Amino acid sequence: MKQFAVIGLGRFGSSVARTLARMGHQVIAIDSDEAKVEALMNEVTTAIQADARDEEALKAAGIRNVDVAIVAIGENVEANILVTLIVKEMGIKCVVAKALNDLHGKVLAKIGADKVVYPERDMGIRVAHTLVSGNVLEHIDLSPEYSIVEIVAPARVAGKTLGQLNLRAQHGVSVMAIKRNDKILAAPGADDVVEEGDIMVLVGRNKALERLQES
Repeated sequence: MKQFAVIGLGRFGSSVARTLARMGHQVIAIDSDEAKVEALMNEVTTAIQADARDEEALKAAGIRNVDVAIVAIGENVEANILVTLIVKEMGIKCVVAKALNDLHGKVLAKIGADKVVYPERDMGIRVAHTLVSGNVLEHIDLSPEYSIVEIVAPARVAGKTLGQLNLRAQHGVSVMAIKRNDKILAAPGADDVVEEGDIMVLVGRNKALERLQES
């Protein structure tokens, strides 16, 4: 179990805070908006109304002890940058900061953010991939060249083993897992059979994944 601080409880921040709490982690949620804090009061470890630009208020909230601080302030770029700098200088091991665009992201990286995320842009990419290919359920960019996708197994592969499909040799794609109803088969082997309705979690080069979806 890790300790997280989520600063900024808009749609992105509140979603991150709720998800981490449901996964069993300790979460300190901070926002200056009383209504947003109250909305999370019963879902996270601690919800605090405070101005995150006030270093003493952050210290009083106990965030110096967290493993990861997520700066999810979105509407105020200046506050986002300032709070990222403050929590980084407080010695938190990992600081994740939300950026609105590439220039904002470069500034956050330069002041020490360990990871910069672009939730609006990434969601747009995922939606686009889903619209273009109807069987893609999820798309995660690992790098400009590699991605992870979740696809509904096409009817043509149902009843075949992974060995028979030989996706690595034929498409350069690896099967990380197979989801079947509520069960997950992690690191499946060559003898595992793909059934109709299975969700296949694949990793590979973007072009290879696209070719597989088209074939």
